This record gives sequence, structure tokens and C-alpha cells, in this order.
Amino acid sequence: MSNPRPLEEEAYDMSGARLALTLCVTKAREGSEADLDALERMFQQLGFESTMKRDPTAQQFQEELEKFQQAMDAREDLVSCAFVVLMAHGVEGRLKGEDEQMVELESLFEVLNNKNCQALKARPKVYIVQACRGEQRDPGETVGSDDIMMITKDSPETIPTYTDTLHIYSTVEGYIAYRHDKEGSCFIQTLVDVFTERRGPILELLTEVTRRMAEAELVQEGRTRKVNPEIQSTLRKRLYLQ
Repeated sequence: MSNPRPLEEEAYDMSGARLALTLCVTKAREGSEADLDALERMFQQLGFESTMKRDPTAQQFQEELEKFQQAMDAREDLVSCAFVVLMAHGVEGRLKGEDEQMVELESLFEVLNNKNCQALKARPKVYIVQACRGEQRDPGETVGSDDIMMITKDSPETIPTYTDTLHIYSTVEGYIAYRHDKEGSCFIQTLVDVFTERRGPILELLTEVTRRMAEAELVQEGRTRKVNPEIQSTLRKRLYLQ
């Protein structure tokens, strides 16, 4: 019986090009420029070719992502990883463009899946969504213990259409995402701090982001609020950015 391969070997090849696309509605979203500056610094440090577009309409969210996909598929060199940052006002499952029209997140996510983007087939796609997902506000709860669950699954010979994707939302379903009018959003600023300061697989880094945000005390409308990101992963391997 052969020995199983150690987990450390199961990492994505990051030797090729790293690409990032940021689509950000700044209109009526004070503090957005601070987030854009932080993201630009992070992508530069992590070796990403970064493209940013301010104030896209709902249709331009879709069009810019499709252009991003087409440019990747036209490249002759290897693409190792892509980050897509989407920042706007929103509700669950939808973002509001600069023109006040809504775009479906699912239609944006589909553009880079294993069927539609050959350059990223079986390669990591990371979506960062800074937007509200509802109107609820979380005052916080008292807890006594942590629950930890790990699920592992052998990688099949063929891969499903929607693997190798990481969705990182600034807040959980139904809740508001907070943003400071000068310092930017707690989520983006914390994520950039952790991604540039720490080394390790991205899911471990995101656990640290969640820990820091969970410990933070946000004051909104004169009341203390709690907020934490939500991470949805179909990654099949470890993803190292450093």
C-alpha cells in the first residue's frame, strides 16, 4: 500500500501570470478610494497584474468581466490565478451599478468557470465581494466554544464545472457591510493587512481575517455592531499567494 502524498504537495502552481480585475462603484460610497489604494498595494506586493475600473454600470460589470476572460484566453503564457474584486451597494445575490441598475452575481461568477474560461480551467479563481447582502444589523452574541469541522474529498480524474473557486463576501447573507467614509471598509482593509503581512494557504489567511473582524467593535448609528466575512470554497488544492 502506497503512502498518501503529504498535504503540503497539494498546492496550485503559481509560477505563471497572476491577474486581478477590480470593479468598484465609488458613487455614494465614501471611503472607496482608500479601499482601492489598499488593494493596489496588495496586488503589487503579491505580483498581480492589476486592472481597476471605477463606477461601472450594471452592464459594464458583465462586459468588463467578459473582456477579462477573453484577454486571458487569448494569452499564450500560463495564467496561474485570477482575483476579481467587486465593490458596490448590493442586496443578496445582486450588485447595483453606477446607473442604479442591478446585476446578478451568479452571472458574473459564471464567466470564469471551468467551462467558460479555458485559461483558468482547474486553476484558482478568487472573488472578493464588498457589498451589503441585506438590511440586517448584528449586535453580536456571547459564545462559549468553537466548533471545527474539516471535510476532505479525493480529487476526481475529471473536475466539476464550478471547482477551484473561492468566494469571499464582506458579510453574511442578509446583513449590512460596513464602510468608513475616510478609512475604507473594515473588510477590505483587514483582508489587505493579512494578505500582505502573513504567509500561508489562503484559507488560513481568511480565518485570520475572520478572527480580526469578529473581534473588532464597529460603531454604527451610535450602537456597537459586529460583522464577519463569509467564505465559500471549492478549491481542490492549497493556494499560496506569497
